[in-house]
Amino acid sequence: MTRRVLFLCTGNSARSVLAESTLRKWGEGRYESFSAGSQPAGRVNPFAIAQLEREGFPTDGLRSKSWDEFAQDDSSLMDLIVTVCDSAAAESCPVVFGDFVRVHWGLFDPAGVEGSDEQKAEAFDRAHQIIKARLKAFLEIPDSAWGDRQSLKAELEPIAQID
Repeated sequence: MTRRVLFLCTGNSARSVLAESTLRKWGEGRYESFSAGSQPAGRVNPFAIAQLEREGFPTDGLRSKSWDEFAQDDSSLMDLIVTVCDSAAAESCPVVFGDFVRVHWGLFDPAGVEGSDEQKAEAFDRAHQIIKARLKAFLEIPDSAWGDRQSLKAELEPIAQID
């Protein structure tokens, strides 16, 4: 059974896109991955695209889009929604409702880093390293855990602490 995972953040230009592409590659056959934002930036951050390309992750079809696309009556249902907004930076996370598991894996926004192109690229690299470490832990969760939401959440929530 293929499960559908939606990564949500504010702008859908960096963190959620990095997560979508990474899970698309690593979870092929087990997971379908998507990303969206509550206030989409309208374009994927070029540093996110460069980071993914540098590491050999797919960038085809990546775009900044509203989570409204996934909230339509005819939208495919998600099994898991992961918010990646950074509440420590007082960033507002989207509020979502529905019949799915929801977990929060807060992460700093590399798109908000000021400085030289090199400093920005370093921020995207750091964010992607964290996302990859979290997704490696996610992929270790056995398929059998999906049968019990309480157990699944118990497996998912500690992943937020992985840096």
